Formats: sequence, structure tokens, C-alpha cells
Amino acid sequence: MYLAREYSGSGHSVNIITAWYKGLAVKETICDYGTPIHVTRVMAKRKNMEHCGFAEMMDFLLKAIRVADKSVKNAISSGEPYDICQIFFGIPSGPAGYLLKRKYGLPYVIRFGGGDIPGFQDRFGRIYSFIGPALWRIWKRADGLVANSEGLRELARGFCDKYPILVFPNGVDTDFYYPLTSKSYDRNSLELLFVSRLIERKGLQYVIPGLKKLQNETGKQIHLTIVGDGPYRQTLEELSSINSIGDMITFEGQKDKDELLPYYQKGDLFIFPSKKEGMPNAVLEAMACGLPVVMSPCQGSRELIDGNGIIAESDLTRFNEALGKAVCMEPDKIAEMGACSRDRACRMFSWRSVADSYLKLFGKVLETNNEYGKS
Repeated sequence: MYLAREYSGSGHSVNIITAWYKGLAVKETICDYGTPIHVTRVMAKRKNMEHCGFAEMMDFLLKAIRVADKSVKNAISSGEPYDICQIFFGIPSGPAGYLLKRKYGLPYVIRFGGGDIPGFQDRFGRIYSFIGPALWRIWKRADGLVANSEGLRELARGFCDKYPILVFPNGVDTDFYYPLTSKSYDRNSLELLFVSRLIERKGLQYVIPGLKKLQNETGKQIHLTIVGDGPYRQTLEELSSINSIGDMITFEGQKDKDELLPYYQKGDLFIFPSKKEGMPNAVLEAMACGLPVVMSPCQGSRELIDGNGIIAESDLTRFNEALGKAVCMEPDKIAEMGACSRDRACRMFSWRSVADSYLKLFGKVLETNNEYGKS
């Protein structure tokens, strides 16, 4: 949606096909940013907001292909055909772009996000091996492949290194996410924050057991606020109880975007011990709100952390060592790193610059692709 807003503000017509979820309109037109943004939400069998299974993805794909085919056909008939199709995630959405190109010659560009790269999610190991040949064909026919971090590009190349992959980072809305103008840090306490889906891959199970020891060693009162929900929440709550640190952790559950800002502004230090990522939006949001970051060396960490936090060692069981260094920092150092986070978010990760990168790519694709409209 952020990219759509930027495209709209530049005068481009935008049509989005995505999944419906309860509380959302099936069809919506947004006219706040420039040209209208038309959104169609497919009534797929998605049960949860924060995660979905492979069968749910396939249900969405089959229905989305029909909606997309009708939309492209109508656009051609009206004399105003689409110029390009931007695909978010090679799976499940990649086959839609592939089929539209075969049928109508419509160019498509795939934006990888993480889970659509074979090897990213352990739970899809067998599925990756099954769909691998189809992914090769989808990537081969694509007019552009884009990863959102260098680390994700390396992971993609591990699966298939035959096609060039560009890197365009995720952006962040620095107007919506911003730090408090005046914030004081208590020398004797520290508020840690984690925001994301609660799944095993996010790595909180490596942090929770060491919090009591970290508090005893540093002499600081440590509290961790966890914002998010998911299938791993019960395990994490049990882990908190087993280690007798229920008073040190608050599980806030799933929050809408409009509810997140106060959590970021209240936090002192953002932690992100994830095993694998594309480029984590939560870290970008935390940076925009002026938080120092302690994160694992997952994909995206090299682009995000430079003077504004600490990247832990590769072994996640040692994540608390890096966290301990951050906890021991003086308040002035925490404030300095937080200011660096905000500066990097504003200078390097604006949605305007990300959208410009995509628009330049689309322009090059259209210059070299003359198939569309001939079939």
C-alpha cells in the first residue's frame, strides 16, 4: 500500500488484488494520494491475520488468478491496458503473473519477501522441493526479480543463480512513526520491546530464559514487552512461567498499525533475534521511532545496523551476550544510538526512494518489452 500511494502520487493508475480478511471491504477505492487506487480483496479461506498455511495460499491463488484475468481482459477491451504487473511474493502470487504474461503478454516483476524463497521456512521443506521446478519457470519468465535485502538475494541465489536479482529495501513511513520529542532514560531500568508474529523462527525462545540472569548481572530492572500473536505464543508464555519471570514480560497480543506507535515510543531498546528475514518492517518502524536495535545477523541486518545498534553473533544462543552489552550502555549512548536510528530511517529508507527504484525498473522493462497487447 505504501508503494501504491507513491505510484498514485506520481500520477500512475494502480489496481491491487489481495486477500480479504474480516472487517475489510471486498472492493475499495482510495482517492487520498493522487490517482485512484482500486483494491479488490479475494474471499480466500484465510483464518488468521498474522499467518496462513500453504492450502490457504493456494486457495487465494486460484481465486486471484480468475479475478486478475478478468481485470486484464477488461482493461484491454476498454483500450486502457495495464503496463505492468508487480507480484508480491513468488509464492503464492507468482503463477498469476506467469499465466497473465503467457495469455496476454503482460510483463511482470516479482518482489521477494522471504518465505517465497526455498529454504527460508523449515515448515515448507517438502513443499519447496515439490514446487521448485515451477518456481524456476516463474523466475525465468519474469521481467524483473527484486529482493528486499542483500541477505535475501544471497538466499535466492542459493536456489537459482541463473537470473539477475536487484535489491530494493523496504521503506518506512517516518511521518507516522516518530520518536517523542523529549525522552529520558532511567539509569537503573530498561524497557525492551519486541514487535512481530510469534512463531518459532523469530527467536524469542533464546532470549526469555536469560532475562533473569541478565537482570542480576547488570543490576538493572529489565522488562520486555512483546507485541504480536501467533502459534508460538503459548510456548513462549510457558517458557516465561518455567523461568519464573512472568513479572518481567508482558504479552500485549496482536495490535493494528494505529495502535503500535505508543509501544515504540515507550521502549528504550528494540530486540529482534530472528533466524531468517527478508528485511524486517518492525525494525524499520522501531528505527523511525528512535530506538536502538539489537538484532541477529539475519537478512537485512547489514543494511539496517550501522552505529544505531548491535548485531549479535551468528549463534542465536549467544544473543543475550549482545543484549547484555546494550543493557549496560549509559543513557547518553542509548540516546545517541536512537538518534542514529531515526536519522538512518529518514535518509535511507523512505518509501519515495523505494518507489522511485521500482518505477525506474518498470520503465526499463517497458522499453525492452513489446509483446503486450499483441496477443
